[in-house]
Amino acid sequence: MLSQYGTGMLAGVKLTADRDRPRLAIIAHDGKKADLVAFATFNRSRLSAYELVATGATGDLLRDKVGLEVESVTPGPHGGDVQIASRVVEGEVDAVIFLVDPLDKHPHDPDIQTLLRICNVRNVPLATNIATADVLISSPLLESLRVAS
Repeated sequence: MLSQYGTGMLAGVKLTADRDRPRLAIIAHDGKKADLVAFATFNRSRLSAYELVATGATGDLLRDKVGLEVESVTPGPHGGDVQIASRVVEGEVDAVIFLVDPLDKHPHDPDIQTLLRICNVRNVPLATNIATADVLISSPLLESLRVAS
């Protein structure tokens, strides 16, 4: 579906010269890590088409349990969510999957809210549950970034 802004919502996203694939950031709270492994296992071939960056244990799970190539940053509670937010601001992340556990308290909630707000400010696609993650990685708009590169 095309937006009112021309060729699509991601029309303004340009891949930087140092990469030839869109970069997808993936984060999952502890209560959602099993869901993430199931999602990533089912979608392994699709996810392998993207450059992946993830916070601490999430990256370890994607690498060790699913077999995906992943760049890992610091764990979320130690600043990883803010590192991802910084990359969004710099235009180094094209979309974010952040599987949030809404039923648990998180001591680093201000960092989480920063990342969510930055994605909205920068108009970066953000999925916060499995249903929206499925839609995001199935989107022809995100797919067009891969084809255009």
